[in-house]
Amino acid sequence: MELPGSRLASTMALMAEKCTTMKDLKKIHGHIITTGLHFNTFILAKMMRFVAVSPNGNLQYAHKLFTQMQQPNTFFYNTLIRGYSKSQYPVESLHLFNIMRRNSVDPDEFTFTFLLKARSRMTSLGGNEIHGEVLKRGFCSHLFVQNALIHLYASKAISVEAFKVFQETVKPDVVSWSGLVVAYLKAGELDNARFMFNKMPVKDVVSWTAMISGYSQAKRPEEALELFEQMRQSGLRPDEVTMVSVISACTNLGDLGVGLSVHCYIDENEFGWMVSLCNALIDMYAKCGCVERSRQIFDKMERKTLITWNSMVSACANHGNVEEAIDLFHEMTNYGFVPDGVTFLALLTAFTHKGMVEEGVRLFECMRIEYGIPAEIEHYGCMVDMLGRAGRLKEAYELISNMPIPCNDVVWGALLGACRIYGDVDMAEQIVKRLLELKPNEGGYYILLSDMYMAAGRRTEAMAVRKTMESMKAQKTPGCSWVESYSSDAIV
Repeated sequence: MELPGSRLASTMALMAEKCTTMKDLKKIHGHIITTGLHFNTFILAKMMRFVAVSPNGNLQYAHKLFTQMQQPNTFFYNTLIRGYSKSQYPVESLHLFNIMRRNSVDPDEFTFTFLLKARSRMTSLGGNEIHGEVLKRGFCSHLFVQNALIHLYASKAISVEAFKVFQETVKPDVVSWSGLVVAYLKAGELDNARFMFNKMPVKDVVSWTAMISGYSQAKRPEEALELFEQMRQSGLRPDEVTMVSVISACTNLGDLGVGLSVHCYIDENEFGWMVSLCNALIDMYAKCGCVERSRQIFDKMERKTLITWNSMVSACANHGNVEEAIDLFHEMTNYGFVPDGVTFLALLTAFTHKGMVEEGVRLFECMRIEYGIPAEIEHYGCMVDMLGRAGRLKEAYELISNMPIPCNDVVWGALLGACRIYGDVDMAEQIVKRLLELKPNEGGYYILLSDMYMAAGRRTEAMAVRKTMESMKAQKTPGCSWVESYSSDAIV
């Protein structure tokens, strides 16, 4: 017996609300079309929420559903704008907002919250056009909108504008404070971030993690670890992201003892199953000189990602375990993992350290031809370093000259360092000319070329280079031995 219209509509709406797959959603959609309920806004609202927002939905289907509506209201615009704001096409949210305005559909605070999120995920700077609409339509006092504005300016590292919005917020909550802290961190203003962090009336995991990560990324590991200890004493439980930042600080510190204590904390608090933390621990132990522990963690992991394999290959490569690195490479491909540029860079590093030039050249060609991975500046730097160390200076020079991407001073510097080792003054002259085009005020290039002339008994040319250096007012970068920058460690 067919259900009456109102009961059928309620049933369809309930089914749409509980829907978990597109297959079931399409069945519901087909049924409401055949029963004449395809314009029922209550059912459509439940369907739209699933197809536009759910991870199991389909934005393309949502857009088609939207275009078939007679007069979509603010809710339907908001739902689709929200869906696009989280997708890989956030610009579509702005296009929808323009259509919304043309059709005289009034936005609400949720419209702007989703729009600002979409704008924060776009690579271009700005956001003033949406901020202007917020002010024009009187939503500047809504906390969700203000927080979204702070987040937008934080994502663009525009701390001045983020602070202005924060000041205009009547009752900022922990999200407002955290957003401002992140804005300062993104702008590289670590001390300002810490000042605001210290003033926060309530701190959450996000704010603690942001500050710990900020110190870690700024290569201030002691302060990052001190802050982590304060977080623990406050009684707040860290999350996976916090712990990755803490492990990063341990890696920067290079203190195996501290790293071991953090690892114990991870195991005691049952974080040890998390893949991202295991990956970070593999890297930390390797950089602290304990590859055996890296391998122990790697072998115990039930689930591995490409990052896991790359971390272990890099650990072996950087410690000269070439055979083990190669074995891991073959093992990962046997498991169906496709190597990427990071994988090949690790292997090239291993071959460079061991002087395995022919194997390195073959691997470099394999990467580009068999796997279709374009070589980046780091790969070229590794190859130049490898060829230079082997005295194959002409090959290295030709490799740089034929690069499809712009060369930098580090790669040229690697070859210049090799010229110094092998006493090739003529090639060094050519390289210094290239380097001075990139860094005309770097006195280290003049000094090295002058030293090479002196070593070759060409005193007159050595003095001429020194005079040129003085006339150009070039100075050697203080506290930095640029000659050493040609090593593969600096490049990778």
